[in-house]
Amino acid sequence: QVQLVESGGGLVQAGGSLRLSCAASGGTFSNRAMGWFRQAPGKERGFVAAISWGGARTYYTDSVKGRFTISRDNGKNTVYLQMNSLKPEDTAVYYCAADRGLRSAGHLASLDYDYWGQGTQVTVSS
Repeated sequence: QVQLVESGGGLVQAGGSLRLSCAASGGTFSNRAMGWFRQAPGKERGFVAAISWGGARTYYTDSVKGRFTISRDNGKNTVYLQMNSLKPEDTAVYYCAADRGLRSAGHLASLDYDYWGQGTQVTVSS
């Protein structure tokens, strides 16, 4: 069973930076695409960024391109989300997710993310 634990959230002023981490256990991390999603109050959970199983491919939602960077360390079973130039509209609970571990070549935003962390709160003040 795959378990995902996020960390690194917090309160930051607009224009600031945070780095989220997601530590995975169980299964073979290096076979899995990993994604970050977020859910703001009163809104549905939405895709933020994802990285392929080997790290060669990344994909971002338009609103975070140029500000957020997803990366992974397969030796540490960890995926990161570096968030720069944060805006109040980035305020949300951020979730880490893992796909089925089949070394998928599909579109990173459309994979079946079957495993989810508990989420970490990111609050950006204006």
